[in-house]
Amino acid sequence: MRLLALAFIALTALLHIYIAWFEMFAWTTKGPEIFTTFAPELFEPTIQMAANQGLYNLFLAAGLIWSLLIKDPKWQFNIAACFLLFVAIAGIGAAVTIAFRSGMPQMVPSIIGLVALVLSRRSANA
Repeated sequence: MRLLALAFIALTALLHIYIAWFEMFAWTTKGPEIFTTFAPELFEPTIQMAANQGLYNLFLAAGLIWSLLIKDPKWQFNIAACFLLFVAIAGIGAAVTIAFRSGMPQMVPSIIGLVALVLSRRSANA
């Protein structure tokens, strides 16, 4: 279970690196292709806002990667759980405010990672 948790932490980090790249560098080129419900003329005026969001996503990825590098099991659990919760809450927020399918890519891997993390901790303590 621990290996599954670590894999989902890494997957979630990679996803947020991609999201950061997308929002910081491909917002006006790829954005209209992905967010088809937004008017195409909205992308250029929101480029700075998207870049700022991308930076936040990069911080989430950094926290998740940091958690993978922590040797102490208690602190690794604490940091990983914290950042996975941040991602899950961001996904829930996107699902509620934008579209349900917008939140799914964040919610699903982070929640699976969090559940696996908790289960691996319980099995290690048993």
